[in-house]
Amino acid sequence: MGNSFFSLFILIFLLVGSVQCNPNYREALAKSLLFFQGQRSGRLPSDQQLRWRSNSGLFDGRLANVDLSGGYYDAGDNVKFNFPMAFTTTMLSWGTIEYGKKMGPQMEEARASIRWATDYLLKCARSSPGRLYVGVGDPNVDHKCWERPEDMDTVRTVYWVSPKSPGSDVAAETAAALAAASIVFRKGDPSYSKLLLRTAQQVYHFALQYQGSYSDSLGSAVCPFYCSYSGFKDELLWGAAWLFRATNAVYYYNLVKSLGADDQPDIFSWDNKYAGAHVLLSRRALLNGDKNFDQYKQEAENFMCKILPNSPSSSTQYTQGGLMYKLPESNLQYVTSITFLLTTYSKYMSATKHTFNCGGALVTPNTLRNIGKRQIDYILGENPLRMSYMVGYGPYFPKRIHHRGSSLPSIAAHPQTIGCDGGFQPFFHSMNPNPNVLVGAVVGGPNQNDGFPDDRSDYSHSEPATYINGAIVGPLAYFAGTL
Repeated sequence: MGNSFFSLFILIFLLVGSVQCNPNYREALAKSLLFFQGQRSGRLPSDQQLRWRSNSGLFDGRLANVDLSGGYYDAGDNVKFNFPMAFTTTMLSWGTIEYGKKMGPQMEEARASIRWATDYLLKCARSSPGRLYVGVGDPNVDHKCWERPEDMDTVRTVYWVSPKSPGSDVAAETAAALAAASIVFRKGDPSYSKLLLRTAQQVYHFALQYQGSYSDSLGSAVCPFYCSYSGFKDELLWGAAWLFRATNAVYYYNLVKSLGADDQPDIFSWDNKYAGAHVLLSRRALLNGDKNFDQYKQEAENFMCKILPNSPSSSTQYTQGGLMYKLPESNLQYVTSITFLLTTYSKYMSATKHTFNCGGALVTPNTLRNIGKRQIDYILGENPLRMSYMVGYGPYFPKRIHHRGSSLPSIAAHPQTIGCDGGFQPFFHSMNPNPNVLVGAVVGGPNQNDGFPDDRSDYSHSEPATYINGAIVGPLAYFAGTL
């Protein structure tokens, strides 16, 4: 009875509030990757497709006598925060490792998106012995301005962690990003792959040897923006799990084991990596039948039971329209990250015809796949407002996103400098659509009542972020390749 009821509930859940729009996952995949071009910092390449962006931040790092040009602006501002940037890179890499064969022509674009980040992260890790650079730009000053990245005249303060000012969270996430990317480039560019892996091992060693949170070391430079609220143990586990995946070395397996007895959260994000580490490690249990990893399989399944609607242990809210609702600020970041875990665990289960139970309810690979699909379809327009939350996708999408470069006229249209305060009037406060379309950007998303005001000043709903997109690439490739 429990099983058939659960299946019936899932079916009803999929139908309620959905407006059939037959999403084109391939188009959405291509656009989700194009978005990263709009977030680029540094000197733009000749094949840059979003032409309204120009070079910016060319002298980043100069205040510390190093070259830290490149990388990505995290969201709608002009700061480079390495903690979320590294997580974005890890997720882009994981998506490419799992679903690269389904990406078709987008595989090259995925690699380019990853490399734009890893080239920068390598500079951050290798420029000065005993230092890992973790950010450029004073966020407290930057956030008072509304100006194009090309016009930035705010101080480009350089932040770093070191043995005396540790940052195990940001260092271990950087190691995870470099290790995951090393797998992506292993066949196509073996020497780059080896450099990534070697650097990942060095950075992880630093994270492990000098333990402490970067939030404590850097204070208001990273808090409250990207404070490490979950501590650094989750990053140490995540980094060790990725290094184990990249090397198969017993050393990292032992590290993973020694970091055990960890949290069982019902969330996955740039801050809290436990669920991601459990799913990543569960692969060995499911695909290789390795009993040493059964613990992680169990933890991954406990997580899924907290996400699935109508599971006895569910702690996840859903809107009436069927969207997972975790937190009011930028909710879609959790939706995309958790959906990545749903589709990936479903993929592992399918390979071995594995099922599990949440209480009395049977969970099959399709149970997870269908909930994941519902989330992606909602983002792409199957929702009560019939709005796509991906900019430039579908007939109706957010037009007034909270994003400096998108909301201000381009250099070509307005060659004069727009200073720190110059962007507020008339641009920020205007009701007009943004002049530049940041194609592929997934915004923070609707509120818990499926409402969306499309208001530039409402950053918690209308701001895009690299880590929202970094996590949606994998599921989009999965659905593009299977449907």
